[in-house]
Amino acid sequence: MDNVYVFEGKTSTEAIENGLKELKVSKNQVDIKILENEDKRSFFSILTPRVVKIEMRLKNESELDKKENNKISKPHKISEVDIEEVKKNIDKFLKEFIEKLPNKNLKYEIKEEENLIKINIDGEDTGYLIGYRGEVLNSIQTVISNIASKSSKEKVKVLLNIGGYREKREKDLQNLAVKIAGTVIKTRKDITLEPMTAYERKIIHTKLQENERVKTFSVGEEPYRKVVVSLK
Repeated sequence: MDNVYVFEGKTSTEAIENGLKELKVSKNQVDIKILENEDKRSFFSILTPRVVKIEMRLKNESELDKKENNKISKPHKISEVDIEEVKKNIDKFLKEFIEKLPNKNLKYEIKEEENLIKINIDGEDTGYLIGYRGEVLNSIQTVISNIASKSSKEKVKVLLNIGGYREKREKDLQNLAVKIAGTVIKTRKDITLEPMTAYERKIIHTKLQENERVKTFSVGEEPYRKVVVSLK
């Protein structure tokens, strides 16, 4: 069965807690079935350690990621007036922001494509604006998104790229997806990746959706949501 895991414990409660902790999900995100009743023990098993097994199935995790992906790829339509106001406010913020940086010789471009505001910042020594795995970049993007949304009646989607990081990260994630898929096929064991943003999870899902031997779904809650790669 899809997205089904088995966990053990001395009691059903402990087995469930072990499962929720391992998958990093809440109880309302799973269906639970007790496989071995803790109350039914034979005479011959009295001296053996008590082990209760439960089956845990994830609820609609892949569907949730599909909704996230749709939100990323299909932003709300924004009026031309709002777009111009959004771009003006973002421009104002970036000018003030860059003025306070150690390296002020940075160039940026703001453009709108299908109701998605894309911002590109280029220049030397931009690594500190990207951070480990894009953590600083994503934080700056969140700030800009908030500024943009205050300028529009609709929520504005913003995609920030600094020093070509997005292209490099996308390529790295695609290569990782192929490598992980190969390992899953070889070992026949699921692999859970590190927590990623919805944008990065979409890259993994998209890269492997045509793979005939593996499937992907996500577990956990934001901001610690992870992609799981498993055999079909």
